[in-house]
Amino acid sequence: MADDRIAIGRSPDAGVFLDDVTVSRNHALLVTRGDGTYIDDLGSLNGTYVNRSRIESQRLEDGDEIQVGKYKLSFLEK
Repeated sequence: MADDRIAIGRSPDAGVFLDDVTVSRNHALLVTRGDGTYIDDLGSLNGTYVNRSRIESQRLEDGDEIQVGKYKLSFLEK
């Protein structure tokens, strides 16, 4: 990723804008750290899931399924 932090949420300012009531305004954050890319839940009401398990922070692997509200996203490494 060019930027090391990408916000996911219902806020129009989010890098990944998901417009649905099941998504919190500031739902989750993708963060690049020294050992990989992580997704951090930001205290969202409906939670953030990786491969169907609710997480607080999780290192992502190529092909992981991320669920934010009703949306399912795939993480693909370059």
